[in-house]
Amino acid sequence: MGSTAEDDYAAFEKKVKRTMYLDNLSPSVTESVLRTAFDQFANVKNVKLIPNYLEPMNVPQCALIELDNEKKAKEVISMIEQYPFMICGKPRPVRAFPAKAEMFDDRPKNPRRKLTCRWLEPGDPDFEVAEELKELTRKHAAEAAYLHQVQLQEEEKLAKHQEDTLKGHYKKYRMIESVMDGTAQCLARHYNVRYNND
Repeated sequence: MGSTAEDDYAAFEKKVKRTMYLDNLSPSVTESVLRTAFDQFANVKNVKLIPNYLEPMNVPQCALIELDNEKKAKEVISMIEQYPFMICGKPRPVRAFPAKAEMFDDRPKNPRRKLTCRWLEPGDPDFEVAEELKELTRKHAAEAAYLHQVQLQEEEKLAKHQEDTLKGHYKKYRMIESVMDGTAQCLARHYNVRYNND
């Protein structure tokens, strides 16, 4: 006996509960990188990168990560909320949220949901509301694009700061190494101090 639409949707709802939604991912993150990153916490069943067709290529990506059980998914989300989790060494902490059914493009039809559609004429009382919603959507898209631009600028500043700090530390260690190489021995002989380089 085949499964009913109710059974299919119930199985899908379980899948949603054990799936995390990740955003703020670096554009260089791949499916295999995500599997490697999250396999250390739980068994990763499925990874799906969500393409962004509306924004420039360098904006953060999103992904759906399905784990082996709901409890593990909640634990990983909680951990990422408490501690910054970075992937690919980028100065962009990943954010994690519980997945929602609407995020899946392959979701089955909900047998309990009924949709009705109709055209709105200019004289219709809801026409004005629809126009306002359309305008709000345009405004939101413009704001989101601006925020992405600001975020990328901040990340570039942070990356530059991290690079400068790393170079500074490297320079210090090289100086210490050069001192320990011969200068320390010369100083020890000059001041008649016992020097041990172990």
